[in-house]
Amino acid sequence: MKFRTEVPGPNRASDFELRRAALQALLIEGPALKCDAVRQLQGDSAVDTEASLPVPAKLPGRPARPELVPPAKVPRRSMATEDGRACLLHALAHIEFNAINLALDIVWRFPGMPEPFYRDWYTVAYEEAEHFSMLARRLNEMGYSYGDFPAHNGLWEMAEKTCHDILARIALVPRTLEARGLDVSPAIRQRLLQAGDEQSAALLDIILRDEVGHVAIGNHWYKWLCERRNLEPVATYEELSQRYRAPRLRGPFNLDARRQAGFDDRELEALQRMAGNTEA
Repeated sequence: MKFRTEVPGPNRASDFELRRAALQALLIEGPALKCDAVRQLQGDSAVDTEASLPVPAKLPGRPARPELVPPAKVPRRSMATEDGRACLLHALAHIEFNAINLALDIVWRFPGMPEPFYRDWYTVAYEEAEHFSMLARRLNEMGYSYGDFPAHNGLWEMAEKTCHDILARIALVPRTLEARGLDVSPAIRQRLLQAGDEQSAALLDIILRDEVGHVAIGNHWYKWLCERRNLEPVATYEELSQRYRAPRLRGPFNLDARRQAGFDDRELEALQRMAGNTEA
């Protein structure tokens, strides 16, 4: 599979190193400023694949709001109300903001990978910034802003758990937590349509299309690493899930989207077994 490592935007001039620039963008606290910094990154910049960069004291850069609470305390409101739909879109925007940080983090943190690895994840960061910006604009149109509702920190907590092992990071963030978006997006889109919110539902179409590509990038590099470490991918995934206490998989799975994203039949069968599913 050929991944999208071309540079978004018209300016291909480059005078800085991609991994260091990604770290600087990760440190930015303001969402709009972070998105602007990601857009200014250059996918054809020089890449120092071997540099071990010092870990900053505080990661990631994030705004004072939203308030971060345990997942069980994140509010859930009726989709029949605009307030409830805004709450849902806010949760999605928070996921996308975390996804920007996760992609930037994987670019700077892990040395020793091939150049295309870093360019692939730069592309992911760029598209996640576009997703966040779309959702933030939609919230603004509805009279709300990012930060108006509490949110949880589950995605970044898994990033911290896997900060010392690139294989675990890819197995448990893009292939587990972010792949969950492939499963739930169609149902969320349908709920928005049922509530008469066609504008928000259309954003879900764009996000799902791009997320298939992001999970495919995760699958590609996971299998690349397994091959070089002489590891069997399915058994290794199960072992990493247990070791790092990944959230329990839940069905139903969007099997078509997962196949498009590079999960083969053996992996899908294993996922369903781990989740206790029997779907075909």
